[in-house]
Formats: sequence, C-alpha cells, structure tokens
Amino acid sequence: MKNMLFLLLLGTGLYFGYHFVTDNGLPGSTKIDRLVVRKSERRLEAYAKGELVKNYTIALGKQPEGDKQFQGDNKTPEGFYTINDKNPYSGYHKNLCISYPNASDRREAALLGQPVGSNIRIHGLPNKMPFIGKWHRFIDWTAGCIAVTNDEIDEL
Repeated sequence: MKNMLFLLLLGTGLYFGYHFVTDNGLPGSTKIDRLVVRKSERRLEAYAKGELVKNYTIALGKQPEGDKQFQGDNKTPEGFYTINDKNPYSGYHKNLCISYPNASDRREAALLGQPVGSNIRIHGLPNKMPFIGKWHRFIDWTAGCIAVTNDEIDEL
C-alpha cells in the first residue's frame, strides 16, 4: 500500500513538474529568419541573423520515417520549403503554412499515381485540446505537420 501511494505521489509530482516548468522565451525584439527541422531529433531550430536562438521539441506525422510521398501517408516532408502564409481559421492554435508541395513533390506523387496533398503546417495544439500542453511531444500524432505547444507557436 505504501509503495502504491509513493508511486502515485511521485507520478503526480513528475506530471506537474514537467507540465509547469516554463521554457525560456525569445527576447521580444528577436526576428527569426530561418527555421530548421531535425526530424530524427524531434527538434525545430530557430535562427536569427545566422545564429541559433532557440530549440523547440516537436511532434511529427504519425509515420515520421522518410519523406512525404503523397496525401494520407502521415509523413512530414523533407527538403527546403518556405513559410508562405498563415491560416486564421485553422482547427489548431495558430499555424505557419509551409510551401509544400513543390514541383519535385508533385512529380513524385504523380509517379506513384497518388494525390500529392497539401496543408502542411507548423502549428499548435488542436483548438479543443489546449490542455495537452507539452505532453503532445511524447507521440508523433499529426497527419504530416510539425506540432509545437500553443505558447511556442505564439512565439514563432
């Protein structure tokens, strides 16, 4: 009985400790000019004037290994893309649109006889589930997007 109580208290402490520990934010005047996603490390790096200013822990598509080939494969694209828009009507807390698909992506999907897909984004948590917070990082859960916490997408 004492062991169960100890484990319960330990688990509760770890939960609240992880959930409420805050990350250092970016200084208000920082202008991010490049983002680099390191899929295998589940990390998004933010750069300003060529210098790394912050790392973010991310979640990826449900099938994170390899490059996105077509719509519905649940993979996150690999390659060079730009942030080309924002969607204020998203089902997720804010987002940055990624310029997927490019010409190469369209050709690859066509060779496979599949639709290429679109709507790849860097986004926060689902609007109906903001309470997940940093816990979303423990599994790859998107359909190919890159997910961060709501505070982090606000910062980006």
